Amino acid sequence: MELENIVANTVLLKAREGGGGKRKGKSKKWKEILKFPHISQCEDLRRTIERDYYSLCDKQPIGRYLFRQFCETRLELECCIKFLDSVVEYELLPDEKLGEKGKEIVMKYLIPGSPVYVAEASQDLVQQIKEKLENSPCKDLFLPCVKSVHEYLSGEPFQEYSDSMYFDRFLQWKWLER
Repeated sequence: MELENIVANTVLLKAREGGGGKRKGKSKKWKEILKFPHISQCEDLRRTIERDYYSLCDKQPIGRYLFRQFCETRLELECCIKFLDSVVEYELLPDEKLGEKGKEIVMKYLIPGSPVYVAEASQDLVQQIKEKLENSPCKDLFLPCVKSVHEYLSGEPFQEYSDSMYFDRFLQWKWLER
């Protein structure tokens, strides 16, 4: 019985190692299947794909990831992305911690002069948020600011993204999905 356990364990370990050879985990077949096409092969897709910010940069995971990478190349866009991430964290907190995190977000992103100031949120909205934060913070407190940031990102930044190498990579991914 003990010998059978040893043999079974050895087989399990070999299986986990991936067969043991020099080509562990490498498959020519998968390498070929997942090879990105040259960008010139994606020109037809570039012309036919619907250019919608919410569809390409918010709903689709690879589009969202590549748009975020694009935004990280410019400070004002990176501030917007970090603000949106902070709001998502805020919305996931228990109710008793909303006030503290809300004040932190306001101080960090919504006060002029802050190193990561998000100018796309109007000061009227910020004032309303401050008042609600003092009275009764709620999960959708930053929703108007989030909308204005998304409106900004869907404009000129999205157009610049559409002309960037990040969008080219997105098209290559889409071509692979076909």
